[in-house]
Amino acid sequence: MTRSEHPSPPTKDRRGLRRGFGLGDAAREFARHPSPWMIATVLVAALVARILVGDSRLDDVVLPLALLAVFPVFEWVVHVTVLHWRPRRVGPITLDSELAREHRAHHVDPRDIPLIFIPTRSLAVVIAALLAITLLAFPRPGLGLTFLLTVTVFGLVYEWTHYLIHSDYKPKSALYRAVWMNHRHHHYKNEHFWFTVTSSGTADRLFGTHPDPATTPTSPTARNLHAA
Repeated sequence: MTRSEHPSPPTKDRRGLRRGFGLGDAAREFARHPSPWMIATVLVAALVARILVGDSRLDDVVLPLALLAVFPVFEWVVHVTVLHWRPRRVGPITLDSELAREHRAHHVDPRDIPLIFIPTRSLAVVIAALLAITLLAFPRPGLGLTFLLTVTVFGLVYEWTHYLIHSDYKPKSALYRAVWMNHRHHHYKNEHFWFTVTSSGTADRLFGTHPDPATTPTSPTARNLHAA
């Protein structure tokens, strides 16, 4: 292959956006961060364990479908109640999680790549909780592993989608463009709406947070959550 046949590296325009930033470039940048590896490690371990345990039944099909149906609602609830948590004082203690602090910083600078990903310490706690649920909340090990496998797939899809939206990759399909635009409205138009990340017009329509962008006022606090 000659030099001219090699794909050209992305170049930056005057706004600092990388032209020609493709999915390969995105995947390489995505793989440089810890949370995808943490989730993928659990996913692979869950897949191997699920194969070894066997004992597949009908509820191993029903459970992933049920989780898929409720995932947009779960995503919406976490975004609203955890990520947009407003710090509260209880006596001398301020209640404010790492996830909420990091998410506020993410709104300040949506293009800061490390802030796009789930913080490592918080993700470790989430993984520990998922392992406990896997071991304790299901009537048989196989079903628990099906749960863990499904949730880690969703988690990896979430991290990839969220990263891709904030990267310099431009939408090529109508479906991804809708998801891309939905989340960018949340960051650049009004932080009180458009809370889903991996889908568009699902849970937001259910909870009344999917207005017409053309008639929605631009929020002065979209980049500075909870500012007066």
